[in-house]
Amino acid sequence: MTTHASPPHAGQSKRNAPPASPTALLTVVLALLSFVVPLSTDMYLPAFPAMSEELRTDASGIQLTLTAFLFGLAAGQLVLGPISDRHGRRTPILLGTALCTAATVLCAVAPSIGVLIGARFVMGFAGAAGVVVGRAVVADIASGAAAARIFGVLMTLGGIAPIVAPLAGGAVVNAAGGWRGVFWVLAGASLLMFIAAMVAVPESLSSERRHPGGAGTLKAITSVLTDRAYLGYTLAFSFASGTLFCYISASPFLLQNVLGFSVGQASLTFSVGALAATLSSAAATRLVRSVHPGVLLRVGLAVLLVSSALALLITLTGQLNRLWALGLVGLGFLGLGQVFATATALAVERVPQAAGTGSAVLGTLQSTLGAVVAPLMGIGGKHTAVPLFLGMTGCSLIAVLALLLTRGIRAPAGAGLVTTL
Repeated sequence: MTTHASPPHAGQSKRNAPPASPTALLTVVLALLSFVVPLSTDMYLPAFPAMSEELRTDASGIQLTLTAFLFGLAAGQLVLGPISDRHGRRTPILLGTALCTAATVLCAVAPSIGVLIGARFVMGFAGAAGVVVGRAVVADIASGAAAARIFGVLMTLGGIAPIVAPLAGGAVVNAAGGWRGVFWVLAGASLLMFIAAMVAVPESLSSERRHPGGAGTLKAITSVLTDRAYLGYTLAFSFASGTLFCYISASPFLLQNVLGFSVGQASLTFSVGALAATLSSAAATRLVRSVHPGVLLRVGLAVLLVSSALALLITLTGQLNRLWALGLVGLGFLGLGQVFATATALAVERVPQAAGTGSAVLGTLQSTLGAVVAPLMGIGGKHTAVPLFLGMTGCSLIAVLALLLTRGIRAPAGAGLVTTL
C-alpha cells in the first residue's frame, strides 16, 4: 500500500508514530469520529415539536438550531483543517472532541432557545475536528485506490449513524428522556469519540511535513483552490451532497404529506434510504480494486442525475406515487454512495502537501450548501415534491458539470492514481 507518511521524526514517541498502513482499529475510530454529523443532524429531528413547546418558540426558531450547527461545522472545518496542517493531527482532534462534548452537555441543559442555538454552533465547530482532521489522517497514510477503499469503509461505517439516528431519536423522545435525553445521548457519543481518539489515533503528520505557522489560513486555502482537478472533485462531492441535504430537509413532507406515510413508516423509510447509500459505499471499497475510482465517480453521478431528473419529470406530470418516489430515490442513493466513496479520495489526493486544508475546504463547502438548500425545500409548501426533486436535479447536474474541471489533468508526482479523466 502506498503511503504518504514520513518516518517518525526524532523525539516522536512510538505510540504517536503513524502506522505503516491504516489498521482496522484506526479505520473504525475515524469512522466513529465522523458520526457527530449525521447523529447531530438526524437524531433530534423527532424532538422538534417538544422542543418548540418547552422553549416557547416557533418552528423557525427550532430550525435555527440545525442551521447554526451546519454553519459551525463549516467554519470549524475551515479553521481546524489548516491548523492541523501546521500543528499536526492529533491535538486538534483531541481538543475538538473534548469541546464538542462540553457543548453537547450545554445543549442538554439549555434554558432558552438562544443558549441552545449558540451551543449548537460551538458543537458543530468543535465536532468538525473529527471530520476534517480524520480525512487528513487518511490522506497522510494512504493514497490512490487504498485511500478510496478507506474512505469507502468510513462512509460504510459512518452510514450506520443516519440509518439508526431517526429511529433512535424517536425512541429517546418517546421515553422519559424527552428531547434533552437526545442531547445527553449525543454527549455520551462525543465523550466516546474523545476516548477513542486518545487511545487509537496517532500523530500521522511528521514535523518535516508541517507548514510553518506564518503560512496563514487564507494562503493555505488559496493553495488548494488553485488546483483545478481538486476544485472539480470537491465541487462534484459537495453538490452531490447537496442532493442529500435536499432530501433530509424535505423528506418529512414527501413521506408524510405527499406519500401518506405515518411518522413511524417515514422514519423507517428514511433509514432504508441511508442503508442503500451505505451498501453502495461498501461495494465501492471492493470495486476500486479493479475499477478506477474516477470511473466509479462518473457512474455514480450519472445515476444520481438520471434518477433525480426522472423523479422531477414524473412529479411534474402528476404521476408520482410511492413506487416511483421510493424507487428513484433509492436508485439515487446507490449512485450517491459511489460518489462519497471516491470523490473525497480523489480530491484530497490532489493536495498531499495540504491534506488538512483540502479536507477542510471540501467539508466547508458541503456544510454550507446543506445550510443553504435546506430552507429552500419548503418554498412550494408542505404538499408538493417539486422543490425537492428540482433541487436534487439541479445539484446533481452541477456536480456532473464540475467534473469537466478535471479533464486532461494527471495525478501529481508520487500519487497512487492517475486521475486523468
